[in-house]
Amino acid sequence: MTSGASSWRSMLFVPALNERFLAKAAERRADAIQIDLEDAIPEALKDAARRSIPTAAERLAAQGITVVVRINRPWRQAIADIEASVGPHVSCLTLPKVPDAGHVRAIAEILDEVEQERGLPRGHTRLVAMIETCDGLLDMPSIAAAHPRLCGMTVGAEDLAVALGGRPSFDTLYVPNAQAVVAARNAGIQPIGYVGTVADFADEAAFAAKIAQARDMGFTGGFCIHPKQVPILNEGFAPSQVEIAWARGVIEALDAAISEGRGAATYEGAMIDRPVAERARNLLARAEGLSNSARTG
Repeated sequence: MTSGASSWRSMLFVPALNERFLAKAAERRADAIQIDLEDAIPEALKDAARRSIPTAAERLAAQGITVVVRINRPWRQAIADIEASVGPHVSCLTLPKVPDAGHVRAIAEILDEVEQERGLPRGHTRLVAMIETCDGLLDMPSIAAAHPRLCGMTVGAEDLAVALGGRPSFDTLYVPNAQAVVAARNAGIQPIGYVGTVADFADEAAFAAKIAQARDMGFTGGFCIHPKQVPILNEGFAPSQVEIAWARGVIEALDAAISEGRGAATYEGAMIDRPVAERARNLLARAEGLSNSARTG
């Protein structure tokens, strides 16, 4: 993936002013902690939440945690959030309700100035775009390719359902999520998400099935709001040992067939050819990347 994108399996939301949750963040084993300045913070507490970001981010980063901050959408709030958040300990900002590619580029221009003022390398602060409105839904390909800072895209189930006049059901959200995967893959950024709402966390088996389905669609990670969702995401978006063994067997079987002058082979009762082998190699590369991240994290 381009843009220096990490492939985060799990991004756990923590309200900016919830000290108890922040104190336990390192125990959750999420690939990234996403400090929320948006929906989890009442209007009257927005300023206090912003003031808390530098200290919270520094503390989390000192524990080896990747810190993401979700900012607000209205421009005056968004700029105040950016001024409060940009620093050496915040790796990425999540942008809610992105309407078009121009919005991403405008945010990126502001980040250029703030990073320069604070002695940070240009591009230090990456971006994740949330598609939550009808205009954003219609402009996903352009949004995904809007700027090199952008490293991921996701569909915000609840807000998009409201915009569409529907419920955050499978039927409402499947097509937007499928389109998000296409747009993200075409732009070389991470497709983040699953078909359903982040708010459904009580039924762990149902959530695991949802993540398995999302991975089959091409997603590689997702947002979550409850700690018990984290291990489900981490396991669901990582290749299993069975899959790794399958991938190695596919590559070995096809290499043997090619050496014999054949372009296809049979492996475990199924025909395999070049696209299957490419999928197997991608799976092994994903497993190796996650292993390297675990060693260096």
